Amino acid sequence: MLYGSKLYNTIINKEHHKFRKKVDFDLAGEYSKKGLSPIERMADRFERVINEETPVILPDEKIVFMRTVSNLPAIFTDSEWEDIKSRHYIHELGFMSNLSPNYYDTIKTGLIEKRKSADEYGKRAIDNIIALSDRYLEEARRQGRDDIVEVLTRVPRYSARNFREALQFFRILHYALWLEGNYHNTVGRFDKYMYQYLKADMDAGVYTEETALELLEDFFLSFNKDSDIYVGVQQGDNGQSMMLGGMDEDGNEVFNLLSELCLKASHNNKLIDPKINLRVCKNTPAERYTEATKLTKAGLGFPQYSNDDVVIPALEALGYEHNDAVNYTVAACWEFIIPNVGADVANIAALSYPKAVDTAFHNNLIGSETYDEFFSAVKAQIAKETEKIHESIKDLWFIPSPFMNVLMDCDIYTGGKYNNFGIHGTGIATAADSLAAIKKYVYEEKSIDKAAYIKAVDENFENSPELLHKLRYESPKLGNNDDYVDGIATALLDAFADSLEGKINCRGGIYRAGTGSAMYYLWHANEIGASPDGRRDKEPFGTNFSVSLFANVKGPVSVIASMTKPHFSRAINGGPLTLEFHQSLFSDDDGVVKVGALVKNFIDRGGHQLQLNTVNLDVMKDAQIHPENHRQLVVRIWGWSAYFVELDKEYQDHVMARQAYSV
Repeated sequence: MLYGSKLYNTIINKEHHKFRKKVDFDLAGEYSKKGLSPIERMADRFERVINEETPVILPDEKIVFMRTVSNLPAIFTDSEWEDIKSRHYIHELGFMSNLSPNYYDTIKTGLIEKRKSADEYGKRAIDNIIALSDRYLEEARRQGRDDIVEVLTRVPRYSARNFREALQFFRILHYALWLEGNYHNTVGRFDKYMYQYLKADMDAGVYTEETALELLEDFFLSFNKDSDIYVGVQQGDNGQSMMLGGMDEDGNEVFNLLSELCLKASHNNKLIDPKINLRVCKNTPAERYTEATKLTKAGLGFPQYSNDDVVIPALEALGYEHNDAVNYTVAACWEFIIPNVGADVANIAALSYPKAVDTAFHNNLIGSETYDEFFSAVKAQIAKETEKIHESIKDLWFIPSPFMNVLMDCDIYTGGKYNNFGIHGTGIATAADSLAAIKKYVYEEKSIDKAAYIKAVDENFENSPELLHKLRYESPKLGNNDDYVDGIATALLDAFADSLEGKINCRGGIYRAGTGSAMYYLWHANEIGASPDGRRDKEPFGTNFSVSLFANVKGPVSVIASMTKPHFSRAINGGPLTLEFHQSLFSDDDGVVKVGALVKNFIDRGGHQLQLNTVNLDVMKDAQIHPENHRQLVVRIWGWSAYFVELDKEYQDHVMARQAYSV
């Protein structure tokens, strides 16, 4: 076991950072003067940076390669980048992200074989990777590490012959993608493709389960060596997502010994990377949920569960071929993507349900004679917002990525087999609860005057405390298995899907409605004031597909009942129901079994995606005051796990405000 070992402590204490340096090349200025094309710039930067990398082999580590150059110089001057953005739609940082490349065929064939079909820039990337591997090989010889010498003499030039070579090969490929400048590089269906190497070694008596687990823990540790360099919106948002289990093309379950060892390695290491996702279905045995819940008990915020019974047919209904749909994995957070051939941009924009309600509330409530008339105005606003998104995304352009192109089974520059755009849907509970209150009190009971209602919301309820209390704590709320409000949430999701029907994006793909929120649960909440459900100005929405932060709900069983009613087949971009459980629930094995049974209930009821968090409010409060005492405290944010003390306070506060359930 690596936990607590010298190697483990070196990584978590960041002692290996002493080998890092920054390069101060003015590549952008140089490239601009030379008039180099974008792909020439990317190829040259990769070569320059990889030549600056210093091979470092830490004592006792078996899987090598770590970043020693901590920055990637810009390849465009500011004026060049502004010009590019004026002519194209640029998504996020402009680099390719949230793809699931085909590491595994490359591991089977070797880079020399891949080089034969690569373009000139792919060939340059391969040559540079091999050159760095050779420098690691020489360092291993210098240190007398014959075991590493044997591995690197073989890979990455040639195909992996065994489990250790396959793991090392994967590490080199994954490392190279980050070094090229791509980000949110996912792991894909790891157990499906890597099990063959483990099985052959186990059959040959090379490993016991214990020694194979120790090697896997070393491999998992490698994901954490450089993860602080791979920063998204917050530290921890790095996309190193691994998918385990699920069906194969013939309908057989993939879950195997490697799947089991991955769960154990993650539990033993207690680190946020790789982020574990588990594909399940109605036939998944209860004991698998129990084993997976042990990771939840450890406070890792994963595994995240995806339901094959819902996801696969829904993807097929959107036009994904069967063999591709059954091979789905997840992007950095939870968006469903297709490995190897998919170039979907699964997080290109987000719709705010509460904003649509807010606009209709102010512009249409007075004039709407019936609730149905008012809800039609809300649907019209949803359609207007999605049309605005559609019209704004024209001529999408990405910075070329020569090595990513090598690892894809398509020409990524012209697009993949699938080029669909995913749009998040945020604040579903705030919107549904608001509409339920409007329907009940304005149109049915007629107990709230329309004009007075609007005035109270605009005043942030400062002068109407009784109304505020009624709306917050006495009104119907999503999460109580109440068809009155649950039906509204379903109608909102259907309206979102309807608004995207028939739209073709600028890359020839379609749009996918989603149930995730990403960071928009904070951003969108700040775009409007108070809302008709009693949410006050500046209060955030619930994350992803969740109930309101202040809703009085009966418990997780009723929440699951509510949140499994919508038609997920029409909104399958991804986005999990997120549930928090108090740490005390896991004080004995009975709690683990109960939570596992709850997850099974969610899947059996037709839920599409679920993630769980283990929280302790007192510990988090202390961590805000004394972060030095809680460096390894892990929480789940919107689709990834992070160390609590490394988060900005607004994200910490949101986790602390979520409801902690018991069962």
